[in-house]
Amino acid sequence: MIKHDPDDTIAAISTPVGEGGIGIVRLSGAGSLCIADKIFAGCDKAKPSEFKSYTVHYGWIAKGDEAIDEVILTVMRAPRSYTKEDVVEINCHGGIVALRRVLGLVIESGARLAEPGEFTKRAFSNGRIDLAQAEAVLDMIRAKTDAALKISAGQLKGALSKEINKARQAILDALSNLEVAIDFPEEDIKPDDLNKIKDGLIRSRAILHKILEGARFGRVSREGIHAVICGRPNVGKSSLLNALLKQERSIVTHIAGTTRDTIEEIIDIRGVPVKIVDTAGILEPRDLVEKKAVERSKKQIIQADLVIIMFDGSRKLNGQDETLIRKIGKKTAIAVINKIDLKQKIEVPRLIMKFARVIELSASKGRNIDLLEDAIVNLAYGGKISAIEPALVSNLRHITALREAEILIAQAATSVDNKLSLEFIAQDTKDGLRYLDDLLGRSFSEELLDKIFNDFCIGK
Repeated sequence: MIKHDPDDTIAAISTPVGEGGIGIVRLSGAGSLCIADKIFAGCDKAKPSEFKSYTVHYGWIAKGDEAIDEVILTVMRAPRSYTKEDVVEINCHGGIVALRRVLGLVIESGARLAEPGEFTKRAFSNGRIDLAQAEAVLDMIRAKTDAALKISAGQLKGALSKEINKARQAILDALSNLEVAIDFPEEDIKPDDLNKIKDGLIRSRAILHKILEGARFGRVSREGIHAVICGRPNVGKSSLLNALLKQERSIVTHIAGTTRDTIEEIIDIRGVPVKIVDTAGILEPRDLVEKKAVERSKKQIIQADLVIIMFDGSRKLNGQDETLIRKIGKKTAIAVINKIDLKQKIEVPRLIMKFARVIELSASKGRNIDLLEDAIVNLAYGGKISAIEPALVSNLRHITALREAEILIAQAATSVDNKLSLEFIAQDTKDGLRYLDDLLGRSFSEELLDKIFNDFCIGK
């Protein structure tokens, strides 16, 4: 990434490309109001640099005598803005031509085009948010369910950072007592002092452990799971996909082998984003197309977090069913007996012996679909259903840092019990603290910042 002057005034289109009712060109930096003065013509002839903060004004963006667009201009003065700098937002008509003309005029007037995520990066650099909160901004944009949005919003408000800072303070308490003991080696450390050190370490570890306990819920809500529907031909896989989607997505016929390729959809099941894949039921391909479909189905099963294996309840188990059961192996799986609205012939006890969860339903009639949804959510959360809390951790970088910190703090506490060298204990404690500081952005490298903010869109 090119290194720019942090005092530059930056600008970008902050709304998605394409036609829309409104499009926004955003500016941030010391020159924002000056640039706005050059290009904005308000009805009252007043200049944006004269406007009060948090005020909205109607007018035109113009280049000389040429009117470019009728706009609403908003002024947010430093430090009470998203970036803690002077910010101007120009609400234009949503056509891409108008937006590009306005942005081009802004750049001609002294701004430069913002890098990906640079507005949020400035919010971090200027101390309005920490690094964990900055990453929550991207998570909010990418949220696929209400649950994921709630977690991201809580992180952006600082709920997770607050808990991490509690752990951090407990580590600092232990570290301060350690430093005193190390600085005065001539005085024997008292049992009470050792207890204070250990108490700080235990309190910190308990907080970190509690945060990590919710990591599975957070990651599932954020990233979802990959579920694959498989089964021999004509057991009702496409009907099940349609029932879960609550719309006709797959073609359903009585002809075996209708689905000749994998069909993927993302659905929200009780707040869990599920990428659900309907696979071809063909086991013995008749041509090259079917051979490729079978290969894709096998690959999907290997990659899946959860396999939903379907059986036709109106028929007895056969060799194809047994082959599929063997192929699934030890994958996490739910057995679904379909067509319960018909006379049942399937050997249910055999399936109960093979699978921990067996659900009987009718995909075409929509019966017991809710039981399958419950089972999917339960397995996604590892058998533990928990209310979504705003302090949940969902980001892999955060989870890794927290785990490393917990391990080091646990080692330090054990070293206190074993009466090891204070310098040894202090080193583990400092290393644990460093992981938390990296997480929050109290210490960081430019390489890390570039990696994080490059994932953002330009304009955020």
